[in-house]
Amino acid sequence: MLSIPLGPFALPMAPVLLLAAVWGASWLASWLAGRVRGDGPATEQSPALSSLAGNTIVHAALFGLLAARLAHLALHADLYLATPLSALDVRDGGWHALAGALAGALWLLWRALQTPLLRRPLALASATGLALWLAAGLATGVRDTPALPAVALTDLSTGATLDLAQAARGRPVVVNLWASWCGPCRQEMPLLAEAQRNERSIGFLFVNQGESAETIRRYMEGQNLPLREVLLDPGSTLGPAVGSGGLPTTLFYDGRGRRVDAHFGVLNAAALEGRLRNLRRAP
Repeated sequence: MLSIPLGPFALPMAPVLLLAAVWGASWLASWLAGRVRGDGPATEQSPALSSLAGNTIVHAALFGLLAARLAHLALHADLYLATPLSALDVRDGGWHALAGALAGALWLLWRALQTPLLRRPLALASATGLALWLAAGLATGVRDTPALPAVALTDLSTGATLDLAQAARGRPVVVNLWASWCGPCRQEMPLLAEAQRNERSIGFLFVNQGESAETIRRYMEGQNLPLREVLLDPGSTLGPAVGSGGLPTTLFYDGRGRRVDAHFGVLNAAALEGRLRNLRRAP
C-alpha cells in the first residue's frame, strides 16, 4: 500500500509507518528506563531516565532523517544545483537509507556510552521499533516489487482495450495515475510531459482515473499538453490495484515489468530525473 485514503485526501504510507515505529520505540524506551534502578533514589532517577530515553529515540530518528537527506542531496548534487530550492522539498522522497540508519545508530551508541543505565532500554526499544517498522512495511506491501497489474484500460487515441503490460511493450515505463481535477496532478503534468518528449528508451503511460475521454481531451487542449499514450481507467481500478488511495501516484517499472520505485504526491524535476536514472540502469 502506497497511501492511506482519508476522505478527499490521502497520506503516504511510508512516513506514517516510520512515525508510528519511532513513537512506539520512544514509548517503550521511556517505559523500560522508568523501571531501571541505579544507585540513586528511584523517585528522583526514574522520571529523568525515562524522559532521556524517549527523547534519545526521537533525536536518533531526526538525526537519521537529516543524514539520509543530506547524503541523497550529495549523491545527486547535479540534479539539485539547477533548482536549489527543491532540496528543501522533502516530499520528493529523496533519502539515503543506509546513511540515515548509520547516523541514528551512532547517536544511540553515543548516548548509551554516556549513560550506561540506558543501554538496555535503548537497545531493546530501537530493535523493537526497527522490527515493527520492517514488519509493517512487509504487511502493507510498501517494500514489495509487484509486476504490472492486469487492469483493463482504454487507449484514448484508438479506443482499444489493453492492460499495462501490453501498453508497456517490453519497455521500462513510468505510469502516472492522475485526474484533471487533482491540483497536484496539474502541477507536475508539464514536467512529465516534457520528460515524455525527451525520453527515447523509457515510456510514459498517463492513466486517467475516472474521467471521460471528452473531459481529458478538453483538459489537454486547454493546457497545451500534447501527451501521448494516455489511457482511461473509468472505474478507477488501477489505484487500488497498486495500493494507492490518492493522486497523483507515479510508478516506475523496469523492462521486465517489475516495479522498482513508486512515489505518492508531486514529483519535482530532481526527483523525477533521479528515478529515471535508476530506471535506465535497471535490467
